[in-house]
Amino acid sequence: METNFLNVALADDDEDDRMLFEEAIKQLAIKTQLAIFKDGQELMDFLFHPGIVQPNLIFLDLNMPIKNGMQCLQEIRQNNVLKDLIIAIYSTSSSEQDIEETFVNGANIYINKPASFGKLKEVIEKVLQINWQYHTSNMNRNTFMFRF
Repeated sequence: METNFLNVALADDDEDDRMLFEEAIKQLAIKTQLAIFKDGQELMDFLFHPGIVQPNLIFLDLNMPIKNGMQCLQEIRQNNVLKDLIIAIYSTSSSEQDIEETFVNGANIYINKPASFGKLKEVIEKVLQINWQYHTSNMNRNTFMFRF
């Protein structure tokens, strides 16, 4: 069984965005196993399920029903088992308030959803290739917002 891959989770309530993300990640040379959730509650239920392999990276939309991305971020950061998970906020919002609030609450990076499929692939690939140990040790407000 192939185990040399990244475990990636995506929580996004927009079906089209989920499908595009899944297609983009499939086209990358980076081996991934993708778990997709349609809202924050589904993601949190998964993360708290005993025996699961925790994702290496979570792409988290902010605006979702039931439990939004900010609530998930806060809950993850307050949990001793989950607090070190890498979280990429993946949102259409470019509000300074959203960016600041997610930074303060411990997200690792903030990504505005790209407008084209080509840019989406490029962004996902760059984020998957980040050395997170180095990135998080040097994290500051200027490097938090992912520019592409």
